[in-house]
Amino acid sequence: MQDGAHILPLRVYYEDTDFSARVYHASYLRFMERGRTELLRAVEVAQSDLHAEMNGLAFVVRKMAIDFLGGAVMDDVLTIVTRPKELRGASMTLSQEVRRGDEVLVKADVMVAAVRGGRAVRIPDELRTTLSVNS
Repeated sequence: MQDGAHILPLRVYYEDTDFSARVYHASYLRFMERGRTELLRAVEVAQSDLHAEMNGLAFVVRKMAIDFLGGAVMDDVLTIVTRPKELRGASMTLSQEVRRGDEVLVKADVMVAAVRGGRAVRIPDELRTTLSVNS
C-alpha cells in the first residue's frame, strides 16, 4: 500500500493483445480485477477466506465507469493503482488507474457489492474498518 492505494506492477504479454500487438480492451478488465484482488490481500483479506468463513460471502462487480485514454503494447510494464473511494452498507466503490510510467492509460470507478446466496449483504465491519484506515 502506498498513500492509501494498492500498487500492482504487471507486464503485458502476447495473450493480452489483439492482432496489432496492442492490449485488447477486455484485458484491462482482467488487469483491474487483479488489482482489486491484490488490494484485499494487501489488507490481509483473501476472497477465498471470506467465502469459506462467512457462509459464501463474495464480491461482484455491480457497476463500472471506464475511460480508455491510451493504449499499451506488448512488453509494456504497467502499474494498476487501486484505492477505496466510497464505502456503503453492502457496496464499495474503488477508483482504479492503469498506468505506463506516469501516463494514465485507463481510469475506472468500479462499484462492487457484497453478496451471499445471490442477495446483497453488509460488508463485514472488520473489512470496512481496514479499508477505511488504509484509504
